[in-house]
Amino acid sequence: MNIPRLYLDQPLQEGGELRLGKDDTHYLVTVMRRAAGDPVRVFNARDGEWRAEVAEASRKAALLTLGPRLRAAQDVPDLDLLFAPVKKARTDFIVEKATELGVRRIRPVMTRFTQAERVRTDRFQALAKEAAEQTERLDIPEIFEAEALDRVLDGWDESRTLIYCDEAGDDPDAPWGGATGRAGPALEVFRSLRQAAGDEIGTPLPPPTGEGWGGGPKAAILIGPEGGFSPEERERLRSLSFVRAISLGPRILRADTAAVAALTLWQAVCGDWA
Repeated sequence: MNIPRLYLDQPLQEGGELRLGKDDTHYLVTVMRRAAGDPVRVFNARDGEWRAEVAEASRKAALLTLGPRLRAAQDVPDLDLLFAPVKKARTDFIVEKATELGVRRIRPVMTRFTQAERVRTDRFQALAKEAAEQTERLDIPEIFEAEALDRVLDGWDESRTLIYCDEAGDDPDAPWGGATGRAGPALEVFRSLRQAAGDEIGTPLPPPTGEGWGGGPKAAILIGPEGGFSPEERERLRSLSFVRAISLGPRILRADTAAVAALTLWQAVCGDWA
């Protein structure tokens, strides 16, 4: 029998009791059809994962008793995803897949061509919680409120490399790099960033611990809107010393496809797949 996992923002300690809220009760009792005596796994993004047992279960309320800890807390790579919100279903997809792919922070940014007028970060939080529960994550990515791209860049921590997916930088006749040149091939850029952080390609990264991510550069990936970045945005991005422009190939990708492609390549070279 598959044992359900629940994220609960409560202290976890063996022998303790956890009373579930309305949504978690509905999921556990009505959707998963669990009853008193059934096992559950719980985590709170701080104390690892714990075994629990359903002590009481009704359609209105459920109570769990905590058993032993199953796994200690582990950090994910220090990677942020910044993206311009698109249509609802595709934005939901981006948040869900970013959580599955191990992003630590999710930051919606508003650009000149961003089509979404309203950004529901409460919905993003619910989507990230569900994705973390289903994919064995021991934490949930931090969800930021939407901000204008210029404001994000103004307050940027320059020790974090911003990797900007440049759909307009693939002219085969243009030189590499610079304010107007071609974007670098993604794998080549990611490998150079890992080497700059002191990690040799082909050597496994140090394992994560409860005290921090084991290795690899800290970075953020920026995905633009369906209409792409404006010339002014592109010019500013390429003028900043902490920004690296990358190409995701010769075809123009949808925003949600680009997010998955960039995160996958990053994890394979610099993250916890490496």
